[in-house]
Amino acid sequence: MPPDSAADPVSRDRLAARLDAAVQAHGAPLPTPILVVDLDAFDANAADLARRAGGKPVRVASKSVRVPALVRRALGHSGFRGVLAYTLAEALWLEEQEVTDDLVVAYPTVDRAALAALVASPRAASRIALMVDDVAHLDLVDSVRASTAVPVRVVIDVDAGLRIGGQHVGPKRSPLHDTADVVALARAVVARAGFHLVGVMTYEGQVAGVPDAVPHQRARSLVVRRLKDASVSQLRARRAAVAEALARVADLELWNAGGTGSLESSAADPVVTEVTAGSGLLVPALFDHYQSFVPRPASFYGLPVTRRPSATSATVHGGGLVASGAAGADRLPVPWAPAGLHLTGLEGAGEVQTPLTGPAAARLRIGDLVWFRHAKSGEPFEHGRVVHLLQGDRFVDTVPTYRGHGLAF
Repeated sequence: MPPDSAADPVSRDRLAARLDAAVQAHGAPLPTPILVVDLDAFDANAADLARRAGGKPVRVASKSVRVPALVRRALGHSGFRGVLAYTLAEALWLEEQEVTDDLVVAYPTVDRAALAALVASPRAASRIALMVDDVAHLDLVDSVRASTAVPVRVVIDVDAGLRIGGQHVGPKRSPLHDTADVVALARAVVARAGFHLVGVMTYEGQVAGVPDAVPHQRARSLVVRRLKDASVSQLRARRAAVAEALARVADLELWNAGGTGSLESSAADPVVTEVTAGSGLLVPALFDHYQSFVPRPASFYGLPVTRRPSATSATVHGGGLVASGAAGADRLPVPWAPAGLHLTGLEGAGEVQTPLTGPAAARLRIGDLVWFRHAKSGEPFEHGRVVHLLQGDRFVDTVPTYRGHGLAF
């Protein structure tokens, strides 16, 4: 990141001052963790995502947001259209609440209750598309309905991993890699009563979700960039072959691809009709080091200092919001504001307390707030019922998370 970016220590100290001022101006005590989204950064990120998509619509990845009001806000920006939901139950709720009438479920579902609700609602079924990569997913839908009167919209998930040297590089998602296998499933969908094939998804996670400009890791970053280039080239050829074959089977409405870290290359593929982004709206710590964009962190959570174990350390209450994925230091939250704080190697981020060291620790007093960034987007909102929306140095609104709506997807 450039020296004048949000990672600059001066900028981080100014952020701490803004957040502290907003808490003080709020008046009433706030339960911790205090979840905050900076709307100025959020809106700037949304505009930048739309710019990077080059005119192709951006579908909001709700898994990376998990706050209905913020999903609505993103959809209100020019260049955004539709939601990529992470469960069918979530998609049904978003459709019922009129958040959007254009939903694709990102992962195959075996939720029989949600499937039964889908086929019982012609309106919902016309607005929601299920993800499939196996005939067994079709069988499950048929097992919960008495008739095929309500057609179910289907999107086929095609593996977008890189095959190189006999190895597969990328997320272990769909078993469908070869064109023949994709076409076979497409023909099965088209031939089956009660299903409508509407699209394809090819999510290149090895491009979209892997940092490629990490400080002090120049050699590794160079390897990552080369793998990304190879993946983009190989996938472009594969998409073209699959699209040509599928054109003889069905007329598709959409071809979804990409993520925050790959918007440019995904949108540049002529086969792709839309791209997806979610983490780029809030920019968690795992998205700090990409060549393709300059991060503007928008999501923070505040924890109070409750102890001073020594003159050079401070301990906050809670803090152990560790991100999903392969266990490692990059899954830990980052003490962000004020600048100059670090987790300890022995305790890390704890469920009930988190000790901090570093130059700024000596200046902290009991009762002060330390502001953290989560490693992943969306996940911290599972730990609170409300999010405070910041503009300038004031909270302008407080909105419920899914948890605040009494929901757990």
